[in-house]
Amino acid sequence: MSAPHTTTDASLSATDAVVSAPHTAADASLTTTDAPLTARVPGSKSITNRALLLAAAARGTSRLRAPLVSDDTLAFRGALTALGVRVEAGPHDAFWDVTGTGRGPVGGGGVWCADAGTAARFLPPFTATGRGTYVFDGSAQLRARPLRPLADALERLGATVRAEGDAGLPLRVDADGLRGGELQVDGGLSSQFLSGLLMAGPLLRTPLTVTVRDLVSRPYIDMTVALMRRFGAEVTEEAPGVFRIGTGGYTAVDLPVEPDASTASYFLAAAAVTGRTVTVPGLGRDSLQGDLGFVEVLRTAGARVDVGEDAVTVTGTGRLRGGFEVDMGAISDTFMTLAAIAPLADAPITVRGIGHARLKESDRIAAVAGNLAACGVETETGPDWMTVRPGPVRPALIACHRDHRIAMAFSVLGLRAPGLGFDDPSCVGKTFPGFHAELRRLFPE
Repeated sequence: MSAPHTTTDASLSATDAVVSAPHTAADASLTTTDAPLTARVPGSKSITNRALLLAAAARGTSRLRAPLVSDDTLAFRGALTALGVRVEAGPHDAFWDVTGTGRGPVGGGGVWCADAGTAARFLPPFTATGRGTYVFDGSAQLRARPLRPLADALERLGATVRAEGDAGLPLRVDADGLRGGELQVDGGLSSQFLSGLLMAGPLLRTPLTVTVRDLVSRPYIDMTVALMRRFGAEVTEEAPGVFRIGTGGYTAVDLPVEPDASTASYFLAAAAVTGRTVTVPGLGRDSLQGDLGFVEVLRTAGARVDVGEDAVTVTGTGRLRGGFEVDMGAISDTFMTLAAIAPLADAPITVRGIGHARLKESDRIAAVAGNLAACGVETETGPDWMTVRPGPVRPALIACHRDHRIAMAFSVLGLRAPGLGFDDPSCVGKTFPGFHAELRRLFPE
């Protein structure tokens, strides 16, 4: 765990918001006497989609147990199927069996990525190791996300790549295998570019050495490397930011998928702001996911935290402590969780190192600041930081920007600030279709 520094639920429509008196920061009436709660958090999107790719590249049939079933993972699975990879689901999607051939795909074709950034970043390198012409495309939201650094890197490895859109998609890859050698990559925009290149490495003709500069979200690279090794790849980090990948390929494995740590952040934050105790089973101190480090931020904010061998528990104290700054660059998918509840704190909270969050499903800094302003909350922002000042939260319609994390983060604020509605509550289907139902189960009105 890397600690930071310092099915669609349409019933939560905007018209269902219940307007009541706004919260004030002085509210200290919460208690911690209620029975502990156990959150049912689905599998990790990051692990599921990486494991799908690695299983597709491996020799034999891999079984992925308890994979995440959501819009993004189904889009990734569908894209692999379009590439000729056989994926068979067990009863109720309890597992997915993925049969790989030990090489890149052949034959070419169109690949639809929907909204899934991981599909657009992981699959072009995979296809480039094979044969044929592949055209990648996705939703308007995905078309707006950058892809040029990945296209440039693939060309330096011998692929012919043409980005037809302003940011990247549609992307055409004329594949005839990739050579290895030395490659430098800018990791300042997204760690997914590097993950995609690393995972393709064992399928190259010769060993690959990748040097990355300005890497953001380092825990996701650690996750990628750990999963590559689990599938039998030869990968070493010879110096900080210098990765060497051998050409031994991958072998099939049986892999249980951990609960999603980013999704867990909402339920753990909910414990912190309601004075309850929430446990997430399956996430422990040996988790592959850096976003489990979010609990250390909650500890700084005054919550009691216990990270055990196979579970994490957070207990709220009835008071959210502010007056601190925290660099969340390594766990930026959770910064919105903190920012959304920061109005409930007793002093301002500043989050830094999050500039790359402007290039996600939405400009997340602007989206959070805009929604907090709609709630009457004062914020300040810069290129890679934001400060949230505590104060009353008034009823408002939250603009989700088709971004699942905006909707989920502000749903936590809604536990203490009644009257929040959402213009697109179903966008949570990207990673957790049952989110609203689970939050209501744990924290009924």
